[in-house]
Amino acid sequence: MQDATRCLRLLTILANRTGWDLLIQVWPVVLRMARLVACFRRRSASPEAMFQFETDLQDLLREIGRRIVEWTVNHLEPEDRHQMPPYLTWEGEYYRRRSKSPLRNLNCLFGPIALNRFYYQPLQTCGRCLFPLEVQLGIVASVATPALADCVGRMAADLTQRQLLDQLRPRGICWGVRTLRKLTQAMAERMSEHRHAAQVEQLLKWFKEAADSSGPCRIGLSVGRDGIMLPIKKNPKFKEGATATLSVLDRRGRRIGTVYLGQMPESGQGTLSGQLTALLTDVLSQWDGPLPRLTYVTDCGSHPTEYFEQVLSRMPNPRRPQELLQWEWVVDYYHACLYITKLAEAIFGPGRQAFMWAAKQRKVLKQKNGGVFRVLRSAGALRTIRGLVGLEENYTSAYNYLRSRTAKMDYPAYQRLRMPIGSGVTEAACKIVFTQRFKQSGMKWTIDGGASVLALRVIALSGIWDLVRQASLQSAIMPQVPTPHRSTHETDKIPAETAA
Repeated sequence: MQDATRCLRLLTILANRTGWDLLIQVWPVVLRMARLVACFRRRSASPEAMFQFETDLQDLLREIGRRIVEWTVNHLEPEDRHQMPPYLTWEGEYYRRRSKSPLRNLNCLFGPIALNRFYYQPLQTCGRCLFPLEVQLGIVASVATPALADCVGRMAADLTQRQLLDQLRPRGICWGVRTLRKLTQAMAERMSEHRHAAQVEQLLKWFKEAADSSGPCRIGLSVGRDGIMLPIKKNPKFKEGATATLSVLDRRGRRIGTVYLGQMPESGQGTLSGQLTALLTDVLSQWDGPLPRLTYVTDCGSHPTEYFEQVLSRMPNPRRPQELLQWEWVVDYYHACLYITKLAEAIFGPGRQAFMWAAKQRKVLKQKNGGVFRVLRSAGALRTIRGLVGLEENYTSAYNYLRSRTAKMDYPAYQRLRMPIGSGVTEAACKIVFTQRFKQSGMKWTIDGGASVLALRVIALSGIWDLVRQASLQSAIMPQVPTPHRSTHETDKIPAETAA
């Protein structure tokens, strides 16, 4: 009884504030809720009854929310068109007032709603009409409110199209694949504009946390990049996508957090390189503490090597532009171990001897000063004494790989300085950024379609979704009523009459 009294009191306050029209809209649903509660209380309690009660109540709450949202957005604009401004400006274009037009395919968190809003026709061009209320409400792709679009965008980063549509159907949102793709692309475009600034803010926050930590070493910034082959539509061969990571390390070498970058297959991977360079430049220039130890950990593939030689090795110190930043290039230890195994199999052939020699040399490489030279001397001596059992070309390629990168394999020194010696974070990025979402059974992607999902996924995995969403909502440009100035040619665009 007390619950019913409170409900009636709340509805009375609601009616006094917004009008009886809204109360008339929601009252039938309130009565259904009351009947549902009464029916449940009359029945004997059971798990089945409780499940059904909660399910039905959720549907009714969603329905009452849907009606409130629909009523509210349809009463933001006046009914009389003459109460609306005769002209508006938006993004440098002038628009003339017209009548109302219905938008029927709009959905909110509670389900589908209908929206009647005024539209404005462009004066100078034959472009698209402006719907001021849609812009003010932040409607995305003319199909979703901001809250629903945010929810769908977040799910699109993790779920397949079919899984996502199945999740929306219980809410009464029955979209097709084309509508979902349009919304995903619109969300990716909106949020990608603010990804860079949010990642910079996140990294600076982690730098502050690392600087406040205790330990014997400098804080660190570890950078890595790698590639992964992706299935692309209308292409018989897989093409290489790329990912990059920036990890902040505290004074004990522990990773505090990582931000991710990703790019669909592209010749030369120029877009990813540009994003990574801009992120590094802005973070290091905005950080006001001592510069972190800069580490570049890769497997020395072609694109990572090219990026270091052409960009990182020439990157100026933001505090002393006449000096270059000092980067420590580290070859991934576990990748180097693969070449030790390759050496062992070329010397001994596959088997126990090769396994035991490789295991010993891996420890030497990691723990002994000058470990890589010791490994090479041991391999050379064995080749002279025993000859080769495996292919000589395998021995030569593995030996040359280790010999040409000895300066980047001082793992005992790296460990004393609490620097990372493995690119596990970047290797894991290939898995969580691409494999888990892009390489499921039967999947093939277009470049544009994959780029939309990838943009949302990178934002979500970097832990900056809330920052990016807030920046996106706050940056929306609102339509304005034009204010003519005395000495401006722009007033010529507005007709002399004030009525449309």
